[in-house]
Amino acid sequence: MTVRHFLADDDLTPAQQREVLDLAMTLRADRLARRPLEGRRDAPGAVAFITDKPTLRTQVSFAGAIADLGGYPIVVDGNLAQIGTRESIEDTARVLGRQVAAIVWRTYGQDRLETMAAHAGVPVVNALTDDYHPCQILADLVTVAQHRGGVAALPGTTLAYVGDAANNMAASYLLGGATAGMHVRVGGPEGFQPDADVLARAARIAETTGGSVTAVTDPRAAVAGADVVATDTWVSMGDDAAGRETVFQPYQVDAGLLAGAASDAVVLHCLPAYRGKEITDEVLEGPRSVVWDEAENRLHAQKALLAWLLQEGARG
Repeated sequence: MTVRHFLADDDLTPAQQREVLDLAMTLRADRLARRPLEGRRDAPGAVAFITDKPTLRTQVSFAGAIADLGGYPIVVDGNLAQIGTRESIEDTARVLGRQVAAIVWRTYGQDRLETMAAHAGVPVVNALTDDYHPCQILADLVTVAQHRGGVAALPGTTLAYVGDAANNMAASYLLGGATAGMHVRVGGPEGFQPDADVLARAARIAETTGGSVTAVTDPRAAVAGADVVATDTWVSMGDDAAGRETVFQPYQVDAGLLAGAASDAVVLHCLPAYRGKEITDEVLEGPRSVVWDEAENRLHAQKALLAWLLQEGARG
């Protein structure tokens, strides 16, 4: 049987991403339309959710998604489990893989997740690493589809991300957005630009989908005419905050910057938001903000992803 994982955004082909997004829209309309974990007698009905980092939306949305799919979440506190310290990742993977249908891990290094996937024997999902946040981008794509004409309208849409263009959100916007056929622009200061390998991978994907990827230092150039404007905290977990506020101030999403986007542009923020820093209260609470839909759509996108991984694996 083929075991499919979701460790980075480009683990899904454009066609596969479209399947997941279409399913997410279906599940948004009917939360219980798919129940692949319900009543399984020959396989586990539980999904392990492991968190090594602080979490609110990720834990709640995955727990809700697993329950809606007919299963039950087993929440593992990474600080207690000490995976990779008290017990090797390889051994942990083998233990969990015999007791759960899938493993969802919010951790630090991407290599930790890859090691888990290599030894678990069940689907492993990236719930956030230092390198990528692919489940968030699936939710963001569902949100854009919700407000801009459906999944079929994603290709050709221009998405601008401004702020720390070297972080995991920027990397996932580039890869996930290119996979969806979008024109993705990321704007960040010198020294905070995307990883060259990520940018190259995204560009190769965009060549096949009709999208494009661009990295710039001018926030106004990034946002100009954009259909979607996204940002994130200037200080990701584990980053040194010293001096960042001054460097990133020109990238604040305020009314002035947003004025350069399309007149019907929507605003995304994966939360938590630091009002008055990367985004103003006026914009976050304004009519263009769709961040609360975005937060809810974590549930629907992740539910669709898990259902797809479990059912595609069963067909493999």
